[in-house]
Amino acid sequence: MRAFSGASALALTAVVLSTSVACSQVGQVQAKRDFKAANTAYVAQDYVKASQLYESVVKSDPNLNQAYFYLGNSYDNQFRPSRRGEPANDAFLDKAVANYQICADRLANSENPDDKKLAVRSLEYLQAAYGADKLNDPAKAEPIVQQMIRMDPGEASNYFVLAKIYEDAGVYDAAEQTLINARNAKPSDPAVYMTLAGFYNRQGQFDKTIEALEARAKAEPNNPDAFQTIAAYYWDETRGDASLTQAQKLNFVQKGLAAVDQAITMKPDFIEAVTFKGLLLRQQALLEKDPAKQQALIKEATALSEKANDLQKQKTGRSN
Repeated sequence: MRAFSGASALALTAVVLSTSVACSQVGQVQAKRDFKAANTAYVAQDYVKASQLYESVVKSDPNLNQAYFYLGNSYDNQFRPSRRGEPANDAFLDKAVANYQICADRLANSENPDDKKLAVRSLEYLQAAYGADKLNDPAKAEPIVQQMIRMDPGEASNYFVLAKIYEDAGVYDAAEQTLINARNAKPSDPAVYMTLAGFYNRQGQFDKTIEALEARAKAEPNNPDAFQTIAAYYWDETRGDASLTQAQKLNFVQKGLAAVDQAITMKPDFIEAVTFKGLLLRQQALLEKDPAKQQALIKEATALSEKANDLQKQKTGRSN
């Protein structure tokens, strides 16, 4: 067999490289065509067709990284929680997870803002895939949410998700610290304080609940709802905590009244605040020992109830 000369070998190498580049370019062109068709099917919610086309996209051009999210989501949308346990159905979720992960890994460090957003979205859907109605694997969801926090430390909602994972697992110290981290990351966000208050309330830590609610009111001092919410929690506590003494209940009612009065001062037609003031006054009447004072409180509460009804009628009339 005759050996190639040096020149012939170089020429053959050039032909192979040229053919490879040409095939790569053809693949990219085909991928773009399939990507457009896949997007059309995806928008039409034809996820079976979309997944088939997106598979062709990544086969033709494995570096078209955006396609992996839509491929994953197309499979995700074919999964049915009611059929969990069926191999064919569960396979959809496995494929969704795999493609979300690829997209997140490849786009996480992109300088392109749109790619960065798609990476975050991939992580969000990946975390959801490990949720209770799907794979139900919080241990795998935890590092994903931690990564989301590292990517965007100023996004409070990610801390909320992580705290919920910890709370559901009974790791309450970690849940509390995560919510404190959220507060530190975004101290002006009212949702941070409301979420923290909700956590403390579920843990039966009423003092910390009120502390969080008051911090929320401090963060938005001109929002009457912030003060109305404090009043609502005081009212609920006086009715729900059997361990409280009469004196403690009366103290909480008075603090609730002080908060609701602030709300009404800011917004005199605030129906919920007017209603809650009446409820607090009725609660106070139950705690007072002087019959005359009880009657006076009930009379005032009744007047507030009528005022709330009138305000509601006026509001309904304006909306019609």
